[in-house]
Amino acid sequence: MIEKSTQGLHSWLILFTLVLVWGSSFILIKKSLLYFSALEVGLLRIIITFIFLFPMALKKIRKVSRRQKYHLLISGVVGSLIPSCLFAFAQSGIDSSLAGSLNSLTPLFTLLLGLMFFSLRTRWYNIIGVFIGLVGALGLIYVSGSSGFAFNFRYAFLVILATICYAFNVNFIKTFLKNLDSITITVLTFYFIGFPALLFLLFFSDIADKLLHQKAAWTGMGYLSILSIVGTGLALIIFNKLIKVTTPVFASSVTYLIPVVAILWGIVDGEVFKPAYALWFLLILFGVFLVNAKPHHRMNISSVVLFWKKK
Repeated sequence: MIEKSTQGLHSWLILFTLVLVWGSSFILIKKSLLYFSALEVGLLRIIITFIFLFPMALKKIRKVSRRQKYHLLISGVVGSLIPSCLFAFAQSGIDSSLAGSLNSLTPLFTLLLGLMFFSLRTRWYNIIGVFIGLVGALGLIYVSGSSGFAFNFRYAFLVILATICYAFNVNFIKTFLKNLDSITITVLTFYFIGFPALLFLLFFSDIADKLLHQKAAWTGMGYLSILSIVGTGLALIIFNKLIKVTTPVFASSVTYLIPVVAILWGIVDGEVFKPAYALWFLLILFGVFLVNAKPHHRMNISSVVLFWKKK
């Protein structure tokens, strides 16, 4: 019981660490877009992460089979390369806080794809938790915006596509890469996608010219370095760890809490705090709790119901 309790606490600590890191990443993307194009931001995020993780990748590459390498390539393309570019393009047309809020669709798609294609096993209260968390996230989107749900759907749809990619990748890792540790998964996915991204950027963009002749571009590289090393490389290592010790749906529920951090950044930046934020935040937490609920939680709830019926 103590080991299970400790593991549960560890999972929640990882979850909230990821919330703080990834909730701040959308602002860094926005800042980076002031200096580079959307495609450059997306690819540079992959390349810097690849360079940071490269020494570790050299130690890990010989320990995986050919079949695992194929799976790692798929995970890298679908789970990192495509979403990185999609988010950069999306934030050229919508606010960073909205992008972070729309990212909360990930658990819903994780559940749906898991049930349809990955034989995901779940319980009715876990499913209810997904929808409760989604309602809370949508509530935050609505009350935090000046015009409710009015936004550029064309750019918002790019975020939705990215969340579908994330959802697929979470289920894919849990199913096909469960025998690899989180560090191996992270460093090798970027190993396989980093080289092509680097070659494309060198030969089909003017990134080298910008870095040589525009001093301001190095400021953008600073934002991207923080985003890539902390928000992508290190964060994905602990996220992949979370996938392996919990369920895919609970791991992806980190995105429900990301809008909270995005809004807090807005408050720090001078925006007004609204009391309704607290209500939606508590609803999100309740949804995440249900997503991670185990059978003994259900037994406790049933006992309470039976107690009241007896009274």
